[in-house]
Amino acid sequence: MPSLKAIRKRIASVKNTKKITSAMKLVAAARLRRAQDAIVSARPYANRLVEVIADLAARVGEEGHPLLAARPEKQRIALIILTSDRGLCGGFNSNVLRRTERFLIDNKERFPEIDLLVMGRKGREYMRRRPAMRMKEEWPAAQTSAAALSVSREMAKIATERFLLGSEEGGYDAVYLVYNEFKSAISQHTTVAPLLPVERAPLDPDAGMNDFAYEPSRTEVLSTIVPMYIQVQIYRALLETVAGFFGAQMSAMDSATKNAAEMIGSLTLQFNRARQAAITKELMEIVGGAEALKG
Repeated sequence: MPSLKAIRKRIASVKNTKKITSAMKLVAAARLRRAQDAIVSARPYANRLVEVIADLAARVGEEGHPLLAARPEKQRIALIILTSDRGLCGGFNSNVLRRTERFLIDNKERFPEIDLLVMGRKGREYMRRRPAMRMKEEWPAAQTSAAALSVSREMAKIATERFLLGSEEGGYDAVYLVYNEFKSAISQHTTVAPLLPVERAPLDPDAGMNDFAYEPSRTEVLSTIVPMYIQVQIYRALLETVAGFFGAQMSAMDSATKNAAEMIGSLTLQFNRARQAAITKELMEIVGGAEALKG
């Protein structure tokens, strides 16, 4: 059995750990509120833009804009993988990385070449340990909505430029997003979402194929709104990732704090038993010595 000193030292250590996890939980909760407000505000605009672009793409066809052109034979595609820089967030990063590996395995024959564009230190370190994975670009994780906006612009620029090149010129025939979609503080859904080419929505037969009236021209409208759509979808995914990370970290730190409290209780009970055993032993020695003197 451990000594009283060792048990007392371990109790103090666990108490210090509990203070740290409790503080991290509070910090994550405060940041989660801001991140959650940002994603809740961005979702309606992003969802409506998806509907508008999908309907617009169905009406104008692939010739309306180069980013609408689907390529049936995809030689090289890209995965934009969104992870965090820090850990202590449960399975937040591992879920994205496992989903990425599953995608690579399932589509090995379908897509001969798959490039990885990775955000977050956890994702970068994971890919560097696996040379077979083709990591082409990397970014630090976004922790705020302002940082997410800046990173989304750079990602959108790289994705669109390389998609327009096509695989024959060293670019991509399709681009996908892999990220954790924020559901709640304790729930995130790992998603693989197509980004390029822009998907077209099926038109309602009753709506007919009447096109819109474009001002100043269809070319100028599409040249503005389609690239903006790409950036908005990446921006939304980044906000989902930020909110999901803080939610996962808050949940993980809450569990760690509860486990620390349980461990302190168990160690305290062990300490009391060990101290009682020591007291009982001393009493028995005193009584034994007194009996020996009498004899």
